[in-house]
Amino acid sequence: MSRTRLSELLLLGQGSDLQSERGVSCTGELPEPSDPKLVERAIAARAALGDRAMILGHHYQRDEVIAFADITGDSFKLAQAAEANSSAEFIFFCGVHFMAESADVLTSKDQKVILPDLAAGCSMADMASAKQVDDCWSALEKMGVAAKTIPITYMNSSAAIKSFTGKNGGAVCTSSNATRAMNWAFEQGEKILFLPDQHLGRNTAVLNLGLSLDDCVLWNPWKPNGGLTEVQIAQAKVILWRGHCSVHGRFTLENITAMREKLPGVKILVHPECQHEVVSNADVVGSTEMIIKTIENSQIGSKWAIGTELNLVARLAKRFPDREIHFLDKTVCYCSTMNRIDLPHLVWAMESLIEGRLVNQISVDTEVAKYAKVALERMLALP
Repeated sequence: MSRTRLSELLLLGQGSDLQSERGVSCTGELPEPSDPKLVERAIAARAALGDRAMILGHHYQRDEVIAFADITGDSFKLAQAAEANSSAEFIFFCGVHFMAESADVLTSKDQKVILPDLAAGCSMADMASAKQVDDCWSALEKMGVAAKTIPITYMNSSAAIKSFTGKNGGAVCTSSNATRAMNWAFEQGEKILFLPDQHLGRNTAVLNLGLSLDDCVLWNPWKPNGGLTEVQIAQAKVILWRGHCSVHGRFTLENITAMREKLPGVKILVHPECQHEVVSNADVVGSTEMIIKTIENSQIGSKWAIGTELNLVARLAKRFPDREIHFLDKTVCYCSTMNRIDLPHLVWAMESLIEGRLVNQISVDTEVAKYAKVALERMLALP
């Protein structure tokens, strides 16, 4: 990457006014690195590592991190990129823990996946633990419905949950192929256990598959039998796990109403992880990649209010100043876990490697990885 291009990318994140113009407590601006030479150190470290390393940056990352990414994308695209690059010895995954796990599952045993900050997790993925899902499956077995139930887990889940899914005949899905994955599941069985995001599962089932809200029930892992009766489970077509994204779950119908009143002609563009009433009242619904493509293909002068993570919305607003782009909810700031990866952590991880110290390696247990890969490969084989 040229220094000119690097400078352009670093400037994208400066002076963001998406939130400050609304007068809320979160200004949308990030502090400057404490070390003024940090960018120079990052450039030097990246050059020293050369082709031995690849840096992957999720769309929700800070601009200071995206500036050094060899490839940017959503979690699945980045995992695919890691798998495709068999020559890179080290994969720096600038995202969250479940993404780095997927990269480790898909790459060779000779490659090392590094998460610059181990505290970068995902609240949604944490809402479904392996024990909770095992307990749920045992309950479904006792009711006699597990044999005709196909588990589908969202990419935003731990390797352990992906492994459970692969072991029990299911597959992984992304927000862009959830419809195909759920259609495939109904070809294999009569019911779906959808993990861990209730909103993506519900929105896909109702808006894309033509099911009704009554066809879906919500499994609460903190209650016996998920808080459901055997009759409810027997009649349900989709059993939704009680999980959600802490960012996307905050967007509301009131946000949409207020934005339409404030900006006549605005189009509402949201991610399918949003609540059902939000998705039902949006103009366009799509994955992170689709959100980007929608703005790229939009008309000059068009108005958009986007319901997804703030880093991406701010980046799109800077990239397309000839469109009017707003953050849908004035009260939500950055994803607190996704935003843990910053330039100091990335520089530390790279410089440590140069000094001969491998830090923060993400390594999935062999048996867990075996079945997690089965679930991922089933997704890749979807028509």
